[in-house]
Amino acid sequence: MATESSSEASSSPAFQAPPPEGLATRIFLGPDGLRAGWSLLLYTAFWLMLDIALQLFAGKVFGVEEEPYWPQYVAPSALIEFASAYAAAVMMAYLERRSVNVYGLPARQAFGKSFWRGMLLGIGEVSLLVGLIAAFGGYSFGKLDLHGGSLLSWGIYWVVAFAFVGLSEEFLFRGYAQYTLARGIGFWPAAVCLSLVFGAGHLANHGESMVGAANVTVTGLVFAFALKRTGNLWLAVGWHASFDFGETFLFSVPDSGLVFDRHLSSAALHGPNWLTGGTVGPEGSVFSFLTMGISALVIHFLFPAKKRGDLAG
Repeated sequence: MATESSSEASSSPAFQAPPPEGLATRIFLGPDGLRAGWSLLLYTAFWLMLDIALQLFAGKVFGVEEEPYWPQYVAPSALIEFASAYAAAVMMAYLERRSVNVYGLPARQAFGKSFWRGMLLGIGEVSLLVGLIAAFGGYSFGKLDLHGGSLLSWGIYWVVAFAFVGLSEEFLFRGYAQYTLARGIGFWPAAVCLSLVFGAGHLANHGESMVGAANVTVTGLVFAFALKRTGNLWLAVGWHASFDFGETFLFSVPDSGLVFDRHLSSAALHGPNWLTGGTVGPEGSVFSFLTMGISALVIHFLFPAKKRGDLAG
């Protein structure tokens, strides 16, 4: 989990003082404050209320419901999802008397070295994945669909959009929820549970498959491993963002079953689904499990395990 600074660690969780004995106390309170399950329920309630309110506001004021496959829709939608999840965490941090930084996104490291390392690693992984598919005859780049200034502008739009997607999905599944669930059941059991939810959530995408969802689950575990080794989510956010950018814009293929507009070329996937991923895109290919395994090894060697006690959870 995220590493706490000495000043953060010294702040006491809410209700930390020894509570009076009683059944209600034992049900709701534990040695470090409100029990993890109740914290998650309260966080979920805050998040849902904020998300619904922001979505309604944005829909009426900005009309973000239009053009769902353009970056101008993806960016504000993902930003709203992140803002509601993060604001709910700020509220819980106040109630539980913790720094919001312990939930994985320390502000002092925002879009810093870890983020850009993640961007580099993510684009490297997606390039390897598509390269393997192409080596077996399953991918062709096609002709350029964008030229000149439009190529640059749409590329920038997609970078920004997927940066927000990376922030929203990583914080929602590996931010407050991961930190809090780990308080109750431990880091890896929490990571497994949340990664399964992460994978299942992608089944709602048109074109997604069980194989693709399984790969998303594995991806969640690898990003949890990155969180464990680095102490925060910034590497995973950058990795997530650049991988999605590579699939959608650079290689112009489906991304978790979704085909977005305004991509670089008229690329095509052709061949059996085990190779190309079919309607899922490269994430549904058998090679995606190989590249995620390689990714885990890269994290292992680039970010050695810290001594016991250095990480929360």
